[in-house]
Amino acid sequence: MAGLEGYERVYRGRPLEPWEAGGGYPSKYHDREVIRPLDIPVVHPLAQNSPPQDDDTTVKKYVGLGCGLASLITENLLIHPFIVLRRQCQVNPVATKYHLVPITLVPVIIRLHQSQGLNILWKGIGSVLIVRGLALAVEDLVSKVTPWPKEITCNSSLRAFGQHLLLKCVAIGIVSPFYSASLVETVQSEIASERPGIFDVFRDGAIRLLEVTNKGRLIPIYALLPATVACGLAKYLFALIVRGVTSRIMHIRHKHSQEATGAYSRDLVSETVVQDIELHSALISTCAADVVFYPLETVILRLHLQGTRTIIDNLDDGRSVTPLLTGYSGAVDCYRTIIATEGPLGLYKGFGALILQFAAHVLVLRTTKWIITEITSMLRPKPKPIKPQHSYYNEI
Repeated sequence: MAGLEGYERVYRGRPLEPWEAGGGYPSKYHDREVIRPLDIPVVHPLAQNSPPQDDDTTVKKYVGLGCGLASLITENLLIHPFIVLRRQCQVNPVATKYHLVPITLVPVIIRLHQSQGLNILWKGIGSVLIVRGLALAVEDLVSKVTPWPKEITCNSSLRAFGQHLLLKCVAIGIVSPFYSASLVETVQSEIASERPGIFDVFRDGAIRLLEVTNKGRLIPIYALLPATVACGLAKYLFALIVRGVTSRIMHIRHKHSQEATGAYSRDLVSETVVQDIELHSALISTCAADVVFYPLETVILRLHLQGTRTIIDNLDDGRSVTPLLTGYSGAVDCYRTIIATEGPLGLYKGFGALILQFAAHVLVLRTTKWIITEITSMLRPKPKPIKPQHSYYNEI
């Protein structure tokens, strides 16, 4: 206002300080540093710098991929020594030790390594992989030249399901001669026979296919097809049912666990959760099918090896060898002979190796999951710490 330029501004009878009059704030007040309200950083705990929410999804994705790869490698490579052990037990009709538990196999494995080397339990791995690849190739080829589907889902029609089973039967029948040749390579002793070549399985399989007449005790492949196809198809159907039921139960349990938290997570139907559930359900179904059909598999293996003049390692002591001399006329006769001469437990010879097989499989998956989780946690950026809030009033 005009005429008041020379008067000081006062408040309640005292002159106003420059900072009270709208000027700059003083840097100190009563020898204490002054902090203006706008200079105090206020960070809400929920708004702090933290890793993106997608990091957890990325970690789960890598864990799922790693476990899937580990499971694939384990199924085709790491469990082969246990397959060799259990097959040698299953096909030996004169063995006195049944090896129903894993502990009895430990000294035998040690003696085999001492007498024949570290690679004794990896024999036949090449032919086994070739037969598995051949089975996949046959299924793929047949599915392309016929309307039979190679894969089915829960929404598939009954007709498609029947065609899919027919495809499996054809694939098992075509691969059976080569399966017989591969079986010989996995059980024969390397100290009593020559080591086969990588592609000998094709030659021996073709010879077995062309042998249509009985030569000694050798059973023609066409006589083995009904039992082999029936066993393979029944085992596949059982594993398919167990896998579907197990997967459904795991989905329901995951849903209930989400409901217990009070809200559904976005991972309820995510790809990582589905992948983890499918991996575990596949492992459970494979284990259940192998356990249930173990006696029938014992019968099928003995029929395929009869008359092949195969010499196997004697797993009673792990140091000697023994020839396979059997004279079964068919699957029923083989079953009755085993029950009569070896007892009901004779159908479960080598079951301890199957227990070791699945224990190793689970251990590999658990170890892989732990290692990948730890590595991704180490590589994930750490959240920045929250700066402590400065309180001016606490200092006064």
